[in-house]
Amino acid sequence: MSLIMTGCASMGDAAPQAKRLDPALLDAGTAIAAAERDAGWPAADWWHAYGDPQLDTWIAAALAGNPSLAAAQARVREAQALVREAHAGELPQLNGSLSLMRQHWPDNVYYGPGPLADSNTWNNTGGLNLSYHVDLWGEDKNNTQRALDAAHARAADARAAQLAIEAHVALAYIDFAKNYALLDIAHAAYERQHELATLARQRLQAGIGTQLEVSQAEAPLPDYARQIDSYEEAIQLGRHQLAALAGKGPGAGDALTRPTLALNARAGLPSALPAELIGRRPDVVAARWTVDAQARGIDIAKAAFYPNVNLIASLGGLAVGGAFTTFLRAMNGGWSAGPALTLPIFEGGRLRAQLGAAAAGYDMAVEQYNQTLVGALKDIADSIVRLRSLDTQRKDAARAVALTRRTYDLSHTGFSRGLTDYVNVLLAQSQLLSAQENQTRIDAQRLAAHASLMVALGGGIEPQGDAARDGDGDGDGSAPAANAVADPAAAASAAMPQAPAATPTTAAPASAMPAATSSAVSARSAMLAARIPTATPASAAAMRAPLTPPAATAAP
Repeated sequence: MSLIMTGCASMGDAAPQAKRLDPALLDAGTAIAAAERDAGWPAADWWHAYGDPQLDTWIAAALAGNPSLAAAQARVREAQALVREAHAGELPQLNGSLSLMRQHWPDNVYYGPGPLADSNTWNNTGGLNLSYHVDLWGEDKNNTQRALDAAHARAADARAAQLAIEAHVALAYIDFAKNYALLDIAHAAYERQHELATLARQRLQAGIGTQLEVSQAEAPLPDYARQIDSYEEAIQLGRHQLAALAGKGPGAGDALTRPTLALNARAGLPSALPAELIGRRPDVVAARWTVDAQARGIDIAKAAFYPNVNLIASLGGLAVGGAFTTFLRAMNGGWSAGPALTLPIFEGGRLRAQLGAAAAGYDMAVEQYNQTLVGALKDIADSIVRLRSLDTQRKDAARAVALTRRTYDLSHTGFSRGLTDYVNVLLAQSQLLSAQENQTRIDAQRLAAHASLMVALGGGIEPQGDAARDGDGDGDGSAPAANAVADPAAAASAAMPQAPAATPTTAAPASAMPAATSSAVSARSAMLAARIPTATPASAAAMRAPLTPPAATAAP
């Protein structure tokens, strides 16, 4: 064995160089560290917090009909098939062959005279060929595991696509609701201006006003009407956008009614930030599975340097000349069996190049994982800062609306009593309209920021146990002990939902190999089939199942 190993090609110094970042060592920043803990754990159906059944229905429709999500699920099914294909390489291969040939023998100097001269015979052969690759170096096993890791990564990508659809629909719906609110403000402003124009004409008729005041009061009316038309257009475009997100034609959006969600709904920050949730982000999960798949690729490339052993056996019959069934007679049968050994000695650097490429692929996957992890923390921190800032802005905007409304009421009363001119009313009306629109936009931005935070946290998770259900318990802002993070690094290693068992790959017959080998292969086939991720869950809730971490693997 030592002589054989000495004769193998040299691996050289090809080795991975990248190092995975430890989430526990990353500085999360003051925004995340100081996040208030007043909202419990984010729910998987996080948009239900907005209290709009129409939004719930539309997101469900989008998940059922969006082409992008359907394509992502098709990629998962493709990865599943590749897992089964890779696993087939671990099993014995049994093939049959049959050749039926009718031959006429000529009567010439080469064949005659003789028993076959000028006769017709059958030259038939048939047989069974059995081969089994002895996986001494784990090449076949690692090939299957690499395909399985890649399938988990594609399943995580599908979850990311689903989360993106949920976010896009929620954000579009919030914008849809905002345009309805702005339309109300525009209608109210038009009515107030129309009332002021009527009051100006009454003052003119009473001899206490001027034609200039009437013109000043009527001049803004066309612009307010234009704003109404603009918001109605935006509402209709919003219907089209929501219909497209659901994978439907523009006409489907006509079924949408006015949203019932309140733009000023409470949208607090979730507790347990960030370690318990960052590892559940689908993009982080997919990146981690990709790293594991690339690590398997290095092991596969290393196995190519070692001897390759195959067990080969054949059984069959051969008959040159004779009747149709002559080759089936026992006297014409034969068999062969034995090992076949191949040994790489000189490959011109091909194997080292393959190993170097595998190591570089691993480095790229690790750096992509590191970038994804850093980006995830940034997304969370940005969303928290934005949400906290919009909370403050919302309070300021509410005060601005109250003050400008009071100013408008005073100027309107003074104008109606002849105590002030119209310029003050016009200015107060403009300030009130601006303040109301600003407040509405800030409320919408705040809900959108909350939705973005839920997406940054990976779409939320379902509470586990009573401690999680009582996350904000007595309202004192403290996080429950059950939610504490003992190992952020382990939490950030989270991966994919455990899938229902798939159809096991059929093992070779027990007679084709030793009983112990047959049992082991059959058991492994069943175990592997149960681990293949599912591409088409029974419901959207199934795709939002809590994610579980891949087994920790050391860097090659």
